[in-house]
Amino acid sequence: MKILDYITADTILTNLQATDKKGVIDELTEPVAALTGLEQRNIVRVLIERERLGSTGIGDGIAIPHGKINGIESLVLGFGLSRKGVNFDALDGKPAYIFFLLLSADNSTGLHLRVLARISKLLRDQDFKEKLKRANSAQQVMDVLSEVDEDF
Repeated sequence: MKILDYITADTILTNLQATDKKGVIDELTEPVAALTGLEQRNIVRVLIERERLGSTGIGDGIAIPHGKINGIESLVLGFGLSRKGVNFDALDGKPAYIFFLLLSADNSTGLHLRVLARISKLLRDQDFKEKLKRANSAQQVMDVLSEVDEDF
């Protein structure tokens, strides 16, 4: 399994316009809802409920909103890039610029955790993060991911 197995160009947004956490979640879920056929408001609800347990803003300019939802066939990833940064209640108090959205079925705990761990590990690499920040298109994001993507 690779990250590129779960993300498509349609779920990559390289110029988020949102200025707050709810807005980012709304923006990121729109293409994911279109791809999966799930109602956007249900996806948003799941992600907001997860945020209430603790922020998925992990710090260092990164947030990984994630959740589990009924009715999804397989794990789906979305990506967003904010040029201005958004307060996502990160652990370090700094704005988030890079967002990975992860949605999976209620019963896919193992895969959900493996993908979260893989994304977290990749985002520890400063060079990788800088390349993502410079991406201006979905294809450029896919290209950056393909440089580091390997089976996990």
